[in-house]
Amino acid sequence: MKNIVLLGATGSIGKSCLSVIRQNKEDFHLYGIGFGSNVDKAQEIIQEFNPNYIFAAQSQADRSHNFWQVNSNILSNEDELQGLIQDPNVDIVISAISGFAGLKASFFAIEAGRTILIANKESIVAAGDILMPLAKKKNAEIIPVDSEHNALYQCLPLEKNLNEISKILITASGGPFREDSLSDLRGVSLNDALKHPTWSMGAKITIDSATLVNKCLELIEAHYLFNIPESQIEIVVHPQSIIHSMITFIDGSTIAQMSNPSMEVPISNALGMGKRLPINFKEIDFSELNLSFEPVAHDRKMIFDIAREVCNKKGNLGVIFNASNEIAVEAFINKNIDFVDIYEVIQRTFNCFSCSKVRTIDEIFEYDKEARIQAEKVIKSLH
Repeated sequence: MKNIVLLGATGSIGKSCLSVIRQNKEDFHLYGIGFGSNVDKAQEIIQEFNPNYIFAAQSQADRSHNFWQVNSNILSNEDELQGLIQDPNVDIVISAISGFAGLKASFFAIEAGRTILIANKESIVAAGDILMPLAKKKNAEIIPVDSEHNALYQCLPLEKNLNEISKILITASGGPFREDSLSDLRGVSLNDALKHPTWSMGAKITIDSATLVNKCLELIEAHYLFNIPESQIEIVVHPQSIIHSMITFIDGSTIAQMSNPSMEVPISNALGMGKRLPINFKEIDFSELNLSFEPVAHDRKMIFDIAREVCNKKGNLGVIFNASNEIAVEAFINKNIDFVDIYEVIQRTFNCFSCSKVRTIDEIFEYDKEARIQAEKVIKSLH
């Protein structure tokens, strides 16, 4: 029986994690959960799974709710979060927190040498130069939960001989605007951008999918997680979202991981850690299968050029790229900028900074703060 701490328990990834745990109760105990503001959902989880500890990231969220009266084991500050993650009883930490907000939790888990199942790609993008060497030093295992990176994790040979790899291919659904040029997208509504054709996700990642910035973040994450040069990473649009990633080896063989779109598949693989866990899943009907692939639209190339520059130069550039995107997406969701302005905010903010090495996690947070301030200035200049 492995003890799990699930951070981001009330989100879409958290829901899928709970489903996998529910289907494998004999193997896992939900030792602790973390959540943001969805108190009702948190209370439902507590009633079903009875975790030992509860971390409320937004401790003032709906104080009128009886949640605060009926639960006595509530943690709310950063020191208590660190204590929970680094509790010696904890076997696995699942980071399903959205965005840069998940970085501290990832850092705490890796610092303690924990096995971390990471769905929080922003942690790796922003702080890969800190987290990856720390994981090696602390013997912490990082297992990716994102469907694309978990697919690569499954396709790699056990000995992970990277010299045998010719290239890796990460697939993209293309989002709701796959067939549109950028010039057609000025004025598209928030509702249009949130209509993802194959996945049901939170607002931020759905917008990232629509802009294809999500694939930029995944490119950077793959570069760090698998120590693969960006020149060997290709992004290909695959609207059916059946093949999640592929690896082509130096002998010409290509191995792909396939499954119908469901986050429970990569989560069950990650939780199994070499053992296949049984879950309910929709089988692929190969007799009806029609797979297609196409290149990323040329007018989105500029955003991938930035991502590749992050991979090649590293340092502070990942945190700047991520922060500028988070601010731009938030502004679009709040209807303060147009959809296509997201690209301009990222580009102009990114160009305001020169590449610098980062040595501590505190420096990451400082660059994040500076990039967000600069992105806000760019947004104001657009009005």
